[in-house]
Amino acid sequence: MRGVAGVLVLVGLVAGVIAVILIGWPRYNVYQRQMAGRAAYEQAVQDRRIRVLEAQAALDAAQLTAQAEIARARGTNEANRIMAESLGGPDNYLRWSYIHMLAETAGEGDRQVIYIPTEAGMPILEAGQRPASAR
Repeated sequence: MRGVAGVLVLVGLVAGVIAVILIGWPRYNVYQRQMAGRAAYEQAVQDRRIRVLEAQAALDAAQLTAQAEIARARGTNEANRIMAESLGGPDNYLRWSYIHMLAETAGEGDRQVIYIPTEAGMPILEAGQRPASAR
């Protein structure tokens, strides 16, 4: 009897394990899909937060860049105004700026700077000539 009882217990255990698997497997699949859905949702929320933070960072950077450009323009404007006033007005400042540009670019490549004196905007071409009677 002992052999028959052992076989019955073994068959009962196998039947119990099969019953647990048949009942538990569908529930586990549902649980697994729920967890996968929650994980996907949390990933989507996190991705959205990251995109929002990146957009905010880009906006902040653009605003700070604009403020820096405005400050630079104001500084340049103030420097130009001070320079123009110290040189006697905007016309003299433009002349100084032109001469400064010539000095900076002189000697670059084959470039030479030749200064021609002018009077009333016209070059004075006879400045170095002596009258014929003085010879």
